[in-house]
Amino acid sequence: MTYVAYGPLGPRLALAVSEDVVHWCRLGPVHFRYQPGLDTDLNLFPNKDAVFFPEPVAGPDGEPAYAMLHRPMWDLGWFRPGEGVHLPAGVTDDRPGIWISYVPATEVERDIEALVELRGHKQLALPEYPYEQLKIGAGPPPIRVEEGWLLLHHGVTGTIPDGWDPQTQQVSYGAGAMILDPDDVSSVLARSAEPLMVPELADERAGAVSNVVFPTAIERIQGQHYVFYGMADAKIGVARLDRVS
Repeated sequence: MTYVAYGPLGPRLALAVSEDVVHWCRLGPVHFRYQPGLDTDLNLFPNKDAVFFPEPVAGPDGEPAYAMLHRPMWDLGWFRPGEGVHLPAGVTDDRPGIWISYVPATEVERDIEALVELRGHKQLALPEYPYEQLKIGAGPPPIRVEEGWLLLHHGVTGTIPDGWDPQTQQVSYGAGAMILDPDDVSSVLARSAEPLMVPELADERAGAVSNVVFPTAIERIQGQHYVFYGMADAKIGVARLDRVS
């Protein structure tokens, strides 16, 4: 299980494991190994929206690896006033996007605690279309489809004033989709130019944070895929995921 923990440097990613989904053992915060090409330490930045692929995929070296999608945030000013935006080398867009990092499968098989030692960091996708104007982030863990890996993600548009108080945000969260290359999951083969879902129902338009559709899980039930999603950060909704040729 990936989850968000909060500390002196803001929100950070953490992991826990379980054999029965009732009793959990915390592995602790995720540690991003230093990567010289980025010229920055990802551990110093807030991070959210982490999901693992459900099975090993090809890592940067071609060997099987567990891959995690996540979303670092470069603006440190919201929890350290005056600090401002710090971008890694080669990154020119400060909007939060989806990144990918890896752990070799052989290391995890020897010791489950290796899951927190991530490396091979790479930017996977940035906001591109109008419904993603402010930021994007992962949704449910990707699922394997004929074309590759299907990733449902959330895109945000609107305005976020200083202070990061969710109650003051004038935003809309919609759901989109990407197809990732089955041979290189850090490569996006296709993505939806229009959102698959936007806030329409009353429970999606009013709640703890209004105008939110946030996909969180995909489950196959009696041969049909269903998407469970957050409704305005107050309720849980479910939608049928149909394949359209």
